[in-house]
Amino acid sequence: MALSFSWCSVFWVETIVFNAKTAKVISHHQVEITQSFPKEGWVEEDPKEIMQSVYECIERTCEKLCQLNIDISNIKALGVTNQRETTLVWDKETGEPLYNAIVWLDLRTQSTVERLINKAPGQNKNHLKHKTGLPISTYFSAVKLRWLLDNVDEVQQAVLSKRAMFGTVDSWIIWCLTGGRNNGVHCTDVSNASRTMLFNIHTMDWDPEICRYAYPFKLLQYIFEKRKSGSLAGIPISGCLGDQSAALVGQMCFTEGQDLHLKCPCPLFSYHGLLTTVAYRLGKDEPACYALEGSVAIAGAVVQWLKDNMGIVQSASEIEKLAAAAGTSYGCYFVPAFSGLYAPYWEPSARGIICGLTQFTNRSHLAFAALEAVCFQTREILDAMNQDSGVPLMKLQVDGGMTANRLLMQLQADILCIPVVCPTMSETTALGAAMAAGAAKGVDVWCLSPGNLPLVTSEKYEPQINPEESEFRFARWKKAVQKAMNWEMTEPYCISNGMRCFASSVKVMAGFEHSPKVREKLNGEKKDSFSNSFCLYRLYFIH
Repeated sequence: MALSFSWCSVFWVETIVFNAKTAKVISHHQVEITQSFPKEGWVEEDPKEIMQSVYECIERTCEKLCQLNIDISNIKALGVTNQRETTLVWDKETGEPLYNAIVWLDLRTQSTVERLINKAPGQNKNHLKHKTGLPISTYFSAVKLRWLLDNVDEVQQAVLSKRAMFGTVDSWIIWCLTGGRNNGVHCTDVSNASRTMLFNIHTMDWDPEICRYAYPFKLLQYIFEKRKSGSLAGIPISGCLGDQSAALVGQMCFTEGQDLHLKCPCPLFSYHGLLTTVAYRLGKDEPACYALEGSVAIAGAVVQWLKDNMGIVQSASEIEKLAAAAGTSYGCYFVPAFSGLYAPYWEPSARGIICGLTQFTNRSHLAFAALEAVCFQTREILDAMNQDSGVPLMKLQVDGGMTANRLLMQLQADILCIPVVCPTMSETTALGAAMAAGAAKGVDVWCLSPGNLPLVTSEKYEPQINPEESEFRFARWKKAVQKAMNWEMTEPYCISNGMRCFASSVKVMAGFEHSPKVREKLNGEKKDSFSNSFCLYRLYFIH
């Protein structure tokens, strides 16, 4: 058996135990995490609450295993999956966090980003992209770390006295689980490191030139460490992947004929607003695999906004029934750019907009428009992927909490004009972390070769509208997006009781093998295509 900690952008901690032969869930426990919103656009989490929730989940899951008469010694490995860009700094001597964790969608660093872009040659936000695969954006960890260094006295003092440790949530969890201030292991993996905007995805190491923007404390890149206390003491933490990378592994989405360990020697760069990121590196001596990714700041969270801020529904589960009652948005379009627009625009100045309203518009139409907004944002990313790859993706594999919404799944198939495939077991992010942990050298309880992957049942949604109607609706959405642009140019104005920002995300990733044909295409030479056998659509929903 393999156990994974899932720390997702839906703001909960969850432990799940999987059967390493069948990939079926044996036991699990989940604890929701509290978020704080000190100012408009600021989103924070308490690192100590995160760890308390991790410990609680571990103990409760072990108790449930005992109730099932399963010996916890059967657990052979632990894997961690987490929010990638969420950033924190702690004191290695006291073990105390020096500030709350700054969540990935936090906007406080907008002025920092603008200064960095203004310093770049030609004021180009993609100045670092050739090394990092990323635009300069509030999304990534480096600018959050820069803010902490500039604004938090405790962080500044800890840096001067060489007591400060920096990391994403995986680093904090692993450090605490392996002893904390008593020689805890300070480490991360390449899928998380590649989202800091400090990591060179070619050399697979921290880049000295980039690091002048924010001081990165020592981070190791690969992990195989023992948990030192509690019910799972002595079990190795042998897998660590950022949430989207873990979902790729858990979906078993590999290019046609590609083995997981097939060498992918160079990353594919996007010319249409996507991110180039390290998908995974499953072993210190193994080659890295890369991915294209599209990130959307607000997707399923728009449903939470309709519930909590607008009172249109009483519970998030009502949205499907309400939207189905209308069956159409009746010309209403919703752009939920509450935190700006991420891929493919990377436009922090955008803000949310609802347009096309008439006297006939009611809450059912707004509910339908909210679900369509999720689908339209995914369509934009899939279109960008198709342009970068040169060949259309033929199906979309999905997972996450919102896949329970059957109307949304059908809408997604209709808007994309391709089938949408939804696994019956939606916890594929946690599964990917467990698979990586179980397959680690020295653990070897999970085989990741194509012929030995477990079969996972799924449901397919086929498009039910004609392409002309889909294109018309998408064109109107694009028009609404342009209306949402250029509302905010600097950090949001602070008000005493600032509006709470809810967050969720869509992630679309495609992994690939870099064949000579692909490299020719990247150099603008012979036009050819690479395998389009997989992509991943991530939908997170706040329960």
